[in-house]
Amino acid sequence: MLVAAAVCPCPPLLVPEVAAGAAPELDDARVACLDALGVLAASRPDRLVVVGTDPRAAAEEGAGGAVTYPEGTAGGFQGFGVDLDVMLGPGGTAVEPAQPPAGPVAGPPLPDSLAVGAWLLGRADWSDAPVEGLGVDERLAPELCAARGREVAARAPRVALLVMGDGSACRTVKAPGYLDERAAGFDADAARALAAADTAALAALDAGLASVLKAAGRAPWQVLAGAAGQADLAGRLLYDDAPYGVGYLVAAWS
Repeated sequence: MLVAAAVCPCPPLLVPEVAAGAAPELDDARVACLDALGVLAASRPDRLVVVGTDPRAAAEEGAGGAVTYPEGTAGGFQGFGVDLDVMLGPGGTAVEPAQPPAGPVAGPPLPDSLAVGAWLLGRADWSDAPVEGLGVDERLAPELCAARGREVAARAPRVALLVMGDGSACRTVKAPGYLDERAAGFDADAARALAAADTAALAALDAGLASVLKAAGRAPWQVLAGAAGQADLAGRLLYDDAPYGVGYLVAAWS
C-alpha cells in the first residue's frame, strides 16, 4: 500500500556539479526536493521505489514499457562532463564511483531520471528503507501507467514513491521545445493535481499533448496516480517554477 510520495523534477542540472556556475539558480528546487524526501522518511516505509522515464523501457524487447533496477544499481553523470557516480540505496553519492559493502550490482546503469533520484537520496542520507528503481517508457499509455502503479503499491505493506519527472519543456522561446502556448496550462493542471493529491486529474493528463510539449513527467505521474488508488493521501505543492523554460514541480503526498 502506498503511504507517501515525493514528486521531484529530474534535470541533471539539479546536481550542482553538473550545473557548475549555474547551480545557485536551482537552490530553491533542491531545498524543496529535500523537504519532500523528509516526508518519505517520516512515513516509515518498508520499501522505496524511485520512478522515472527510461529509454531502455521503450527500446528493450519484452520490457512491457517498464524496467526494474535493484538496490545497488549504479549510474552517473559522465555524459554531462562530470566524474560523479551514484547508486540506488544508502550511501548513494560519491565523487568517486560509489562502493556499497557488497559492490554495485551487475547490469545496465540507471537512466538519467533515476540517477538524479539516486543523487537526491544520497544527498538526503537515505537509510530508511530498501530502494529499487522503476524506469518507464515516457510514451506508456495512461492505463498501463496506472497498472504499473498498482503493482508497485502491492510490493510491501508500506510503500513510498520518489517520482522523478519534469513538466513541459515549451514555456519560453528559449526552452528546449520552443514556446507552445498550451504549455503553461498543462503545467498548471499538473500542479493543481499534485497539490491536491488528485489521482483522477493526474490520470486524465493528455498523453498526446504531453508528448508534444516534451513533458517527461506525465508517465511517472500517472504511475503515481495508479499507486495511490484509494490511499486517501493529502498533497502539498512545495515548488512550481519554469527555469530554462521547463516546468519543474515538487510535491509531497502523505
